[in-house]
Amino acid sequence: MPEAGRVPVLSVENLTKHFGAVTALDNIGFEIAEGEILAVVGESGSGKSTLARTVLRLLDASGGAVRYRGRNLLDLPREEMRRMRQHLQMIFQDPYASLHPRRRVHELISEPWRVHPQVLEKARWGERVRELLGQVGLPESYASYYPARLSGGERQRVAIARALALRPDFLILDEPVSALDVSIQAQVIKLLMGLQESFGFTCMFISHDLALVRLIADRVIVMYRGQIVEQGETERIFTAPAHDYTRLLLESSPSLEGEAVP
Repeated sequence: MPEAGRVPVLSVENLTKHFGAVTALDNIGFEIAEGEILAVVGESGSGKSTLARTVLRLLDASGGAVRYRGRNLLDLPREEMRRMRQHLQMIFQDPYASLHPRRRVHELISEPWRVHPQVLEKARWGERVRELLGQVGLPESYASYYPARLSGGERQRVAIARALALRPDFLILDEPVSALDVSIQAQVIKLLMGLQESFGFTCMFISHDLALVRLIADRVIVMYRGQIVEQGETERIFTAPAHDYTRLLLESSPSLEGEAVP
């Protein structure tokens, strides 16, 4: 749980998700404090991405509550939830699939303002697109490009710019660099962490790279078969894991090869 006195931005309570007879999420509960980076780890099929999509109501929950600043998102009418998405954004794993191939970069980045016109007057869209491109380290000239002209890392930077266009204060990063070349991954992660430090948004960071999690996360939750088997401060999870599955996960991680697991 967050430190005493730190206000939770997001509180998840007894969250469940069923796909027919399969329980994908089983009574999940956690909180994320203001400005915190919470990592979600676990092997493929553990429920990490299902959790991310259910929290943002991209998938309908089967039960429980997801409270953003005290309001249960699961109770909101669809139109009100649409307006709420101004504050909650997600960067997806695959930059090749998340950008429409027939839209130029300036159209992709300005798309959120079409959905949420109260955020920015149309006369300022071009100026703001250029500002966002600068913030993610891309030249202004890229505004006229189609995604096909961009590398994987450049596409993910455009996806980041689009997510930041609404000035969200809660961001889910779902394996944001796993689809990129290793040589590019560090650049994108450095960019994301610099932006998080500058703007102070709260993050839920889903990753299988445990060395990276240890480097950037404040706290960690460990998922196994749709359940949270352990959660706590990052260094405690890595140096004194309490659950057998957590120890197994640490021992089998290629990114932690050579490090002793208690």
